[in-house]
Amino acid sequence: MLDQLRLRGFHLGEIRSGRPFVSQHVGAAARRYEQMNFTPGRVIAAIAILLAGGGYYYWQHRDSNTLPAGFARGNGRIEAVEIDIATKTPGRIREILVNEGDFVNAGQVLARMDTEQLQAQRRQAEAQLQRASINVETAKSLVNQREAERRAAEAVVDQRIAQLDTASRKLDRSEQLIRTNAVSQQVLDDDRSANATAKAALAASQAQVAASEAAISSARAMVIDAGASVDAAKAAIESINADLNDSVLKAPREGRVQYRVSQPGEVLAAGGRVLNMVDLGDVYMTFFLPTADAGRVAIGSEVRLVLDAIPQYVIPAKATFVADVAQFTPKTVETEEERQKLMFRIKAHIAPELLRQHIEHVKTGLPGMAYVQLDPAAQWPHNLKIKVTR
Repeated sequence: MLDQLRLRGFHLGEIRSGRPFVSQHVGAAARRYEQMNFTPGRVIAAIAILLAGGGYYYWQHRDSNTLPAGFARGNGRIEAVEIDIATKTPGRIREILVNEGDFVNAGQVLARMDTEQLQAQRRQAEAQLQRASINVETAKSLVNQREAERRAAEAVVDQRIAQLDTASRKLDRSEQLIRTNAVSQQVLDDDRSANATAKAALAASQAQVAASEAAISSARAMVIDAGASVDAAKAAIESINADLNDSVLKAPREGRVQYRVSQPGEVLAAGGRVLNMVDLGDVYMTFFLPTADAGRVAIGSEVRLVLDAIPQYVIPAKATFVADVAQFTPKTVETEEERQKLMFRIKAHIAPELLRQHIEHVKTGLPGMAYVQLDPAAQWPHNLKIKVTR
């Protein structure tokens, strides 16, 4: 009968309560039975008491997992926005200033790339800027020179006009005097030649003025070209300075370094990842609900998170996303429904203010349960009242 009692007690402790204390009590009763000659009636009474205690614990345990109307639950994992710290230009990593697990602030320097080649390119661009600046001054001086030549050509034109006027007057007098034989034919011929020469000289001086105008336009174009070279050199320097600034890798947000993807001395292509960090100000849990429950979740609905690692705490959150398309739940997510059934993905964000208060304790990847309030009028059960560390 002792063997039957032990077998029955173990079975009752495992099946009825799911806790080892029942089998322990049964074992103790069996030992007492060995020491005391219990009658069959007393044994039956003890078994009845044990059955009643195990049943009571079972019902109490079952009720603690039962949600009242107006609530739904699903399990998921704590996640956060991941940020890759990557290089903008190809190069070699000179140093990494943080390790995995370090907390970093926005703007903090995380790593530096080797910049010797960029420094050389900047010196070259600065030399080109200096040369272009000299070319601008040279072109401006040339413009002044061409303008002076034009003024000189214009003065020659005025001189040639005066000479032509004198030659024309003298020719007119000679033509009148030849009629009375007051002058010889030779004088008339000479005056005619002088007048033609004056006209040709005037035309040549006017052509020189036109050439000076063209030279001025060319010199001004050289000024513009030299100025463009200056702008190009300045732009090249700005571009190189931007690359130099990008060679200092900084944290875009406050967070924690998760992985060191690369190590100092490695050569990376453009976009090569150096570090991976998580934004601890953007933490959420993704869980899944069936259609009947997901359709009642409103954006902004209250959510309570209970993590497996710290079940004694209840973390408040808000529903910020409800998928508009159903999907099969991932293999890593367990649901009470069959996995083949389509579920809707829900995302619940934890308030950034609360995260900042407990930044040292924020961790990603922790599994837990999410309880969402479907009916705003429903009262949260006592075991889901907000309870966070201080």
